[in-house]
Amino acid sequence: MALKDKLFSKIEAWRPRIKTLLKDHGEVKIDEVTIEKCIGGARDVKSLVTDISYLDPQEGIRFRGMTIPEAMEKLPKVPGSEMPYVEGHFYLLLTGEVPTKKEVEEVAAEFKKRSHVPQYVYDILRTMPRDSHPMVMFSTAILAMQRESIFCRKYTDGMNKNDYWDPTYEDAMNLMAKLPPIAAYIYRMKYKGDTHIAPNADLDLGGNFAHMMGVQKPYDDVSRMYFILHSDHESGNVSAHTGHLVASALSDVYYSYSAAINGLAGPLHGLANQEVLHWIQNVMEKLGGKVPTKDELEKFLWDTLNSGQVIPGYGHAVLRKTDPRYTAQMEFCKKHLPDYPMFKLVNMIYEVAPGVLTKQGKAKNPWPNVDAQSGVIQWYYGVTDYDFYTVLFGVGRALGVLSNIVWDRGLGYALERPKSVTTEMLEKWAKEGAKK
Repeated sequence: MALKDKLFSKIEAWRPRIKTLLKDHGEVKIDEVTIEKCIGGARDVKSLVTDISYLDPQEGIRFRGMTIPEAMEKLPKVPGSEMPYVEGHFYLLLTGEVPTKKEVEEVAAEFKKRSHVPQYVYDILRTMPRDSHPMVMFSTAILAMQRESIFCRKYTDGMNKNDYWDPTYEDAMNLMAKLPPIAAYIYRMKYKGDTHIAPNADLDLGGNFAHMMGVQKPYDDVSRMYFILHSDHESGNVSAHTGHLVASALSDVYYSYSAAINGLAGPLHGLANQEVLHWIQNVMEKLGGKVPTKDELEKFLWDTLNSGQVIPGYGHAVLRKTDPRYTAQMEFCKKHLPDYPMFKLVNMIYEVAPGVLTKQGKAKNPWPNVDAQSGVIQWYYGVTDYDFYTVLFGVGRALGVLSNIVWDRGLGYALERPKSVTTEMLEKWAKEGAKK
């Protein structure tokens, strides 16, 4: 396949760069670790390498060096749609190049060939209690397919480590193609009376997902936008880092991405979008079920902060401006649901909250992140089951995590094994002023 050939040429050209850095410049210092960083989750410690994406504090996420607006503009669009092919974005993440229309169509065709989900996966899902969280179902389905791993089979048979990337790529393509139908099946089984919709082979990944979900246009564009925006966010976030960590042990992508999904399910990570939506709905309810005035909203926000609570969806560990992922969704809403009351409230919060947070003086970044709006769009189009939102996130995040794992194998990155210290050691070094 052309994508695989292109990827191989990229990996071959990249390997000497890594070898040179390790051999000739391995002792060059790029950062320092403080006691605060040891206890504080190693936040901002520069110790992971990825070329898939970079999170700039001012510009937000860059996919292979491209900002979100640049990527959305340059990637080939699905005919008759506003949004690019998800398949084209995957090509960009893997190769660093914007694909041609022909190259996108080849990837789309490849995904369709690989999209059949083994019946045993559905059988396993159907044996689970129906009140199981959809993320548990999603993670279980991914892990169950580990028996399909080409990497595991070839590794057992024996192969050169320089070839590890090849079966990893095949596993990544197979898994990525199967995630949308699995997610749609879980949704229809849990929330739509166990009625299922067969895939449409004429549709792209995003369009087919909307079709299998049973949601009409323009939800196909919502899906494309959502998957692209959530695809990657550097390697340090919990889901991406977990995928990298597990894969560093040479676990295959089924083990690795199932683990990443488990991390994504946490309320401090992927679960945040449903918490924001729940809060927005509570705001409307407490303010009389209508869009409030700016004065009413400002008072409510101050009351929220003064009671020791936070304004969810605002602030970010790295960003210091409005999250471009928020902006992309806001522009979509302005075009497709400008009069929707919840969107009006979200827009008003965007106008009022930063000023309140700035006056309070505690927030490093008073601007909205991606979670401040994503749930509202889903609710508007009838996907009103909070618990499912993180599954949507998980389908998109696979694009970046799987791309990173393929490159980790291609460049032979080492088993991740940081060194731990004890509290007593930290207290000793704190007393002495530094580690001797």
